[in-house]
Amino acid sequence: MPNAAEMPKRIRCISEHNWDIPLAHKLMVGRGTTVVPSMIWNPPIGIAADYAAGAALLRGLLRAVGKGLEDDAEFAQCVATTTAHLDKQQAKYFVLETGEIVSMTGEDPAASVQRLASEDIPGAVAQAEAAIAGQNDDCLASVRADWQRHFGSFYSEALYFSFPN
Repeated sequence: MPNAAEMPKRIRCISEHNWDIPLAHKLMVGRGTTVVPSMIWNPPIGIAADYAAGAALLRGLLRAVGKGLEDDAEFAQCVATTTAHLDKQQAKYFVLETGEIVSMTGEDPAASVQRLASEDIPGAVAQAEAAIAGQNDDCLASVRADWQRHFGSFYSEALYFSFPN
């Protein structure tokens, strides 16, 4: 996990998403959520969390959403790509780099990330947990109706920035 003293030596890329932080990424950093120094930007605007627990939460919601999309081949392909990449890129922690997204808001980036970590991510997790438990059909219907926005990220092994030596 990144900290003020040192950055991780080995980093694996999971995915990138345009214009916002999708539900999938919020769930991936939804267990043991901690604000950490960014590996790219100067302010402390990274968010780290437990990899296995976040991946399990995302998989659980994908299964629940999929129960209403059994005939949607594009959704099935999205789930297959997502789960294969999660399996391939396993690590101890997820680190969500928020810099590009929070800089678009015009707000203080560090304050935006604190709000993400203390309100938005826990709210998304609570909604997902209720949906998985069969206690939030409205959430499931909403996510099913717009699943591409929530889960349709670009999964890659390549990171598109460089780190100083």
